[in-house]
Amino acid sequence: MSRFRVLALALVTTATALVTVSPPAAAAGATLTVDVARPFRPVTHVASGGLYGLAENSRPADSTLLPIKVNSLTQPAPGVGQRPNGQPPGGDSLLVAPQATRVGAGEFIRMPDIYPDFPYKWVSWDDWLAKVNTMVNARLSATTVTNVIGWELWNEPDYTWNTAAAGNFNDAWVRTYRAVRALDTLTPIVGPSTATYNRSWMQSFLTNAKNTGTLPDIICWHELQNPTRIASDIADYRNLESSLGISPRRISINEYAATGEVDVPGRIASYVAKLERGGVESAHRAFWYEYGTMNGLVVNNNQPTGTWWLYKWYGDMAGNMVTTTTTTTTGLDGFAAYDGTRKIVNVVFGNEAGTNTVNLTGLGALGSSVRVTLTSTPSSGRFTAVTAPTTISTTTRTVSGGQLSVSVPNMVATSAYQLVVEPVSGGPAYQQRYEAENASVFRAQRLSASSASGGGYVGRIDNSGTPRTDSYVDFVVNVPAARSYTMTIGYANGTGATATQGLAYNGGAWTTVSYPPTPAWGEFGATVSTTVTLRAGYNVIRLAKGSPYFAGGTGYAELDYIQLT
Repeated sequence: MSRFRVLALALVTTATALVTVSPPAAAAGATLTVDVARPFRPVTHVASGGLYGLAENSRPADSTLLPIKVNSLTQPAPGVGQRPNGQPPGGDSLLVAPQATRVGAGEFIRMPDIYPDFPYKWVSWDDWLAKVNTMVNARLSATTVTNVIGWELWNEPDYTWNTAAAGNFNDAWVRTYRAVRALDTLTPIVGPSTATYNRSWMQSFLTNAKNTGTLPDIICWHELQNPTRIASDIADYRNLESSLGISPRRISINEYAATGEVDVPGRIASYVAKLERGGVESAHRAFWYEYGTMNGLVVNNNQPTGTWWLYKWYGDMAGNMVTTTTTTTTGLDGFAAYDGTRKIVNVVFGNEAGTNTVNLTGLGALGSSVRVTLTSTPSSGRFTAVTAPTTISTTTRTVSGGQLSVSVPNMVATSAYQLVVEPVSGGPAYQQRYEAENASVFRAQRLSASSASGGGYVGRIDNSGTPRTDSYVDFVVNVPAARSYTMTIGYANGTGATATQGLAYNGGAWTTVSYPPTPAWGEFGATVSTTVTLRAGYNVIRLAKGSPYFAGGTGYAELDYIQLT
């Protein structure tokens, strides 16, 4: 769903659930358990994305995007005609690509947004296929744009497809898929992007797509009704996929949260928790109102709303996501990460009122005494700036048997809360180590190894020569002062010869990093060092096999981490 003005038509059976947020069904007194010793995936900020999040002319400001570590976006097609909620066409994927690149975000291109109306008004097959050719050729001509990660062939076909005029959607998918692939054989294809998950609809689609060799690379649907559906929808899809003999697809939920939920941080905490647990690759905040605001996270182009702070806490997470469980399926929920380098546990939670409890286990590495900081952010709506979250308490607590129980009184269901647990002695003055697997990874792969820092690394950084397959890793870092930093890179190079990658930061000039050979792939401990001159605050550092304005690296190297001192 993309426009609030057609909400009642889009999902008649769930209109009430979409428009308002009901109070959580669970009674006060719920418990969220955080098992720090049970990591389940690297931190990649999968749900920090947005539909139509950016508009031309750097809206919203980079300063509001870098702290929330934007994972990816769905933006309108080149030459956008879509007029969302009567606004002028905007957010052209190729025109906003430079800003998305500056903040480390990938982009899906939503092709039907070439049309001005929603629901889309079908013209003819000749018109549509001509537009497909125009859009794909525009992207192919944009040779400095490397952040396009998928073609979204249609949007909400279970609601917007005109079968009477255009024929069966499954046949239309095949025809459109082949038209795109005739011009672009490299960029992933995303779909079917249905308004809701429906097994029978999906089974028909997948069966036809498999039989015609047109399966999407990334499976996509929308979660706009209630976060409690997410786990069962993903589980059902995985069961269906397996039953049809289809290899596991990456999953994107590229629209999530209803009109009455998207600006409610407590409710969003529940969405993010369930999306992280579900193992999706990316998830984007739904568009309901104004584009170019990251869907209500930013007001006046550079001021955060209350919900922004939840995503800032999310953006501060590093290391690994750790397991959270809750005593209720409809109320209290949250997500958490543990950064083993700094020994910081970061928990974000909400969607419950009254006095509730966060139980933490697996805290042995933090010592017997810890500092516990509890913070909140309100549901301010999309027009009211919140200059800072509210610190509720900072206390010193004793850890017993690696466990700690924290009571959180007077919770407001619409607010979100952050609990940070760290050694009383504190950690480094700023984050110095950045794991490669936590970075923005383009056309490479996150892998695991026991010798890697944090257990993960990025390998298969193999491609150069075309902006559709260039392999690179973007690190969004935050430093306290403008000065020169020594950047140490942990790596592996099993080629037997020195390999090279390009290094650039903040869009500046390229230099080359050399990686002498190491004993084997996936075995870490070797480092090289170089110097980078960074500005105070956020910077984006790229290590690349291939990238615009860089001739390309030689050989191959795997990245474990960078460290700035």
